[in-house]
Amino acid sequence: MSHSNAAYNSTIGIQAETVHDSTIYLVHPDASPQEKYRVGVQLLQDGVPSRAREMITDAIVHGYDGAEVRFHWVLAMLSARTHHDLSTEEVQRLRYTSGLVQTYAEDEWKEALRVTFDLLAVLSTANGETGPVLKQLQDLPLRQHDAILRHLDLILTGGLKDDLWAETRERAGAERFGNERARRVWAYFAPTPIGARAVPPRPSTAAAAQAALPVRAVLFVVSSVLLWTLALIADPTQAVVELLVALGAGLTAARCGLRWWGRESRPGPASGPRVPHPRDPASAEGGFTKGVRHSFDHYFSVRTPYGFAPDAWLAHTAQVRGSLAAEIADLYRESRIGVERVNWLIRYLAEDTRNRHNDGTLFQHRQEQTPGRTKALTVAALAVLGAAALAAFGTAVSGAAQPRPLWVFLAVLGAAWSGHAAASRWYQIRREEYRLIRETQEYQEQLTARQIAHQRWQSFLDATRPSELEMETWLTCDKTSFVDEALRHHQLTWRDLITHTILVAPGPSYKRGRVRGGPWRYSHYVFRLFLFTQDGIREVSSEFNFSDATRRNEQRSNYRFDAVSSVQVTENVDVGYDLELVLTNGPARKIRIKDADAHQLAPNENSQEISEINLSATGSTHTFRLLEGIAADGKSWIERHGPDNLTPFQIAG
Repeated sequence: MSHSNAAYNSTIGIQAETVHDSTIYLVHPDASPQEKYRVGVQLLQDGVPSRAREMITDAIVHGYDGAEVRFHWVLAMLSARTHHDLSTEEVQRLRYTSGLVQTYAEDEWKEALRVTFDLLAVLSTANGETGPVLKQLQDLPLRQHDAILRHLDLILTGGLKDDLWAETRERAGAERFGNERARRVWAYFAPTPIGARAVPPRPSTAAAAQAALPVRAVLFVVSSVLLWTLALIADPTQAVVELLVALGAGLTAARCGLRWWGRESRPGPASGPRVPHPRDPASAEGGFTKGVRHSFDHYFSVRTPYGFAPDAWLAHTAQVRGSLAAEIADLYRESRIGVERVNWLIRYLAEDTRNRHNDGTLFQHRQEQTPGRTKALTVAALAVLGAAALAAFGTAVSGAAQPRPLWVFLAVLGAAWSGHAAASRWYQIRREEYRLIRETQEYQEQLTARQIAHQRWQSFLDATRPSELEMETWLTCDKTSFVDEALRHHQLTWRDLITHTILVAPGPSYKRGRVRGGPWRYSHYVFRLFLFTQDGIREVSSEFNFSDATRRNEQRSNYRFDAVSSVQVTENVDVGYDLELVLTNGPARKIRIKDADAHQLAPNENSQEISEINLSATGSTHTFRLLEGIAADGKSWIERHGPDNLTPFQIAG
């Protein structure tokens, strides 16, 4: 007996996991029997026979019956099981159903149901003639024919299995890489992209200016009226001319100044996205922020403009990239998500930066610049306004007796100070109003563009992601290929086997995903096949990359039935399920069946139910029952389960 255990204690690590928000398995408590039957069939097709049995049985109990319903019910009862896994009650219910076949109307479903029971009848008799029933199976429509072969895989044994194996192997080879498997599998494990966000406009800071403006405006008006009143008293004609010039210059300065100082933002920390301060915990090179920066570096390096090497492009966009990374880290940090869910946005921003470079707008300031003519006109108008004010001051004090010059001086001083202060506050208010309008518009444009990019990526994922049926079909084909290679290596036929079982477990460094109510599926698997023969157990294990169906680290072990000392399953809600196979003269085999998934439950999901679904999908229930029986009975197990001593499996007839 040989031992090989290099991979049995290997560490399994999770890279990423996601739960797709699908409703294909969700059934309302008040759902009709027809709806429950539909979901049951879907579960059966997608590799969850344990739940399929419950749903289809419930539909039958509530009056939804017929040849089609019974056909799928029988498949659900027998899928991934041998006759040893059936309880006495289940066998009786199968016998009852076989008696109902003749009561149904003639159609393809009745014929498929009849052929299914005929296959079981052949298994029940020693040296049964398989030719006629195989001819009936071949004559069935393709969907019924394939369903029978797939779901009766474990229960069909011996010569009958041999006769069907070439066809099963050929079909698996044809479907194994179908529907662009290699191009699409990654999308099943891709995390759900988080929604689009953008930096919102900063709140207005003009409250203090708005509070101070009225007082300064009133003081300016009072001072100006006093100045021009004194000027009119001294020389009405000249004062009117000076007043008209001052009004014209003041209006021109106000209008042009509004376009200059009222729109251009003042330098300060408020312009542009917030970049975390080096002492800010948000800027720490770790966790989410570090992942965001690495993603920006990656996507900028692979999305370069024509003529730029990756390193040169990274250096050219260092400031832009750093600003965007700080923005994204700040926008999404509180969501407690992995960077994988925001990579779609980082990729979009890298593409947008490249496109803006190609358009020549990468470093163009988005805010409109004030033309030089407007600035010159503003300065000239202010100069004319100052000259008119000085002229009015001279007119008011000319030939005046005391104390008029003092009042004139106070009026000019008050008008100059309050006018400058009022204009500054007014421009600040208008500048904030304009900034808020501009930033709101930019925010809406940016958010809309990102929402479009998010929807485009989500649609691409939805279109690319394989269905549950496709994932289950590919997995079934992989298992068929694996079993076929093991049989060839050991030079065994199905007639040489008492039974077999295959255990599917998560492989090293996997990604995993599932739909709500469905089993976990993995990017990397470990297949472990047990072939039970008269001479003992042949165990073959191998790691599978599910994306391209490549295989590595294959290991084989052979041991007698009485070498199996004990079998036990260890459950830890925080870790998962481990199966431990202890041999009398070899190392203990600790096999990870599944990882914990309680923290990944979707709303309205039952943890116990999901756990049972996953255990059933891995084949652990059947495997454990077989190994436990062998551990308990040793060599005597073969005496009860060998082909010469097998109790006939009487269901039909």
